[in-house]
Amino acid sequence: MKGTIVNVVAIFLGCSVGLILKSKFPEKIEKIIMQALGLASLLIGMQMAIKADNILLVIFSLVIGGVIGEIIDIEAGLERFGERIKRKFKSNNTSERFVEGFLTASLLYCVGSMAIMGAIKEGLSGNPDILYAKSLLDGVTSIAFTAAMGIGVLFSAIPVFLYQGGITLLSRTIKDFLSPEIINEMTAVGGILIWGIGFG
Repeated sequence: MKGTIVNVVAIFLGCSVGLILKSKFPEKIEKIIMQALGLASLLIGMQMAIKADNILLVIFSLVIGGVIGEIIDIEAGLERFGERIKRKFKSNNTSERFVEGFLTASLLYCVGSMAIMGAIKEGLSGNPDILYAKSLLDGVTSIAFTAAMGIGVLFSAIPVFLYQGGITLLSRTIKDFLSPEIINEMTAVGGILIWGIGFG
């Protein structure tokens, strides 16, 4: 859970800076930091990917996982859920900006390979390095988000804690049922996905 706790703290710190700076955070500085963190994602992904012993299994997993992900379309479902909540709050005349900041940040921080694979890796091996890298990304992003959308972004730390923490605890529970070979292949697949994030 250490990686998730650091992630939550990074979001809190980023939001605090965002509230202080408001719209004064230089866009060029933010861009440089995000580019550097993108390169760091490439490095982390490569380190994980080279652990593969069976490259055909890794390729098969990527293809099947991609097809299933496209069929299920989880991301679109989450976006529709977020839009429904937005409309509900709008109709109740609640602070629209607060809800927008909360939902936008929650979706961004929870949906993605780094959140899932980082939490799984920490649960299986006790190594939180992916979540540490994600913490830097989320911390910087939360500065810009909070400056633009307000304090609602701060509360996105709650779903991040529940989501990533839950995955880590579940992974820790099933660890004894997975062989080292399976864990290596899962790590390699996650590394390739994270490597792709670096190019994004």
